[in-house]
Amino acid sequence: MEATLSQADPAVYATIQSEITRQKDDLELIASENYVSRAVMDALGSPLTNKYAEGLPKRRYYGGCEFVDEVENIARRRARELFMVAGCDIGVNVQPHAGAQANQAVYLAALKPGDTLLGLDLSHGGHLTHGSPVNSSGKLYNAVHYQVGADGRIDMDLVRRRALEHRPKLIVTGASAYPRIIDFEAFKVIADEVGALLMADIAHIAGMVATGLHPSPFPHCDFVTTTTHKTLRGPRGGMVMAKREHMPSINSAVFPGNQGGPLMHCIAAKAVAFGEALRPEFKSYCQQVLDNADAMADRLMSRGFALVSGGTDNHLMLIDLASSASADADLTGKQAEHILGLAGITVNKNTVPGEQRSPMVTSGIRVGTPAMTTREMGVTESVQIADWIADILTSAGDDALQVRVKAEVTGMCRRFPIYSDLG
Repeated sequence: MEATLSQADPAVYATIQSEITRQKDDLELIASENYVSRAVMDALGSPLTNKYAEGLPKRRYYGGCEFVDEVENIARRRARELFMVAGCDIGVNVQPHAGAQANQAVYLAALKPGDTLLGLDLSHGGHLTHGSPVNSSGKLYNAVHYQVGADGRIDMDLVRRRALEHRPKLIVTGASAYPRIIDFEAFKVIADEVGALLMADIAHIAGMVATGLHPSPFPHCDFVTTTTHKTLRGPRGGMVMAKREHMPSINSAVFPGNQGGPLMHCIAAKAVAFGEALRPEFKSYCQQVLDNADAMADRLMSRGFALVSGGTDNHLMLIDLASSASADADLTGKQAEHILGLAGITVNKNTVPGEQRSPMVTSGIRVGTPAMTTREMGVTESVQIADWIADILTSAGDDALQVRVKAEVTGMCRRFPIYSDLG
């Protein structure tokens, strides 16, 4: 009999146990994180990890793929069912290892090196892969950017002006830290005016899009990319959807253009997660994510904290510490992340529009509700959590407060347990 992990590698096993305890006893408020189901974890830990399967179902470069073909087709069918809208036939590639690889595949399919792409500025809520100069998207292509306006919302007049000035071949919409509804139809009007292709990165809002709680990027967009975790509550991975005429170039951009063998155990887990998202209760879950975020945002603002755009329409909010009357003017995002972490509340530092500090320090923090909602916490808990955040950030040097809140956080988490058979 083979040794168990605890027997074969006690050091790795102990570290995993510590992480399980952290996930159980701390409040996870990072907007891009969530808890997968045991069924998703079972698929991730399956022997499908052993199988090489370059290519597409029925068109592989290896033998023995009849069963991984079946599981990949299940994932593709379920993804189409989740995201297809009337009158728009879409294709799906579920092989990208991550959202970044999904975006790279679209760029490889739609652009040549040096071509111009227009995306949301990183410090205004965009993503590294939307043309940041430190990312391949900013190194290989001529990346130009639009920003949010003084109200914290995407300035569509500026988008149009930038598009008319630079005539991009591809316009990228979507965000990593943007708390408002995205008007895909308005982007389509601008893209058509300048003859650009249009891509939506819905990595953060995919769960709401799939359940009709956020407008769909189809039929307006040529390409749609997403991660499969975050609000979809699946395994860490990526996916590309596109209008049918673009799928041959997308498929070849994923393989062999951008990556090798697909992770078949992860694709199986994606299939499981998509099946879960097709159930009626998943829409109820996503609605609760939104309700919790709205309640938390309202409470934070009532406690004197400034939120970028004055609130939220989705699962996340951005606290602008530099503009918050209740926060020490010198408190950075890095410091806020640290002191909240000591109290068992996990968030991430984040840039805000007009950022004056480095991305490693920042003037803001990003807070999200997907993971706490998966634990079945509701509006009452959201308000309490907002009060804990406000208490900590207005008393940054109060060690006794941190200890007290940490105990209360642990108590709440144990009332809403996860993975009760682990650890």
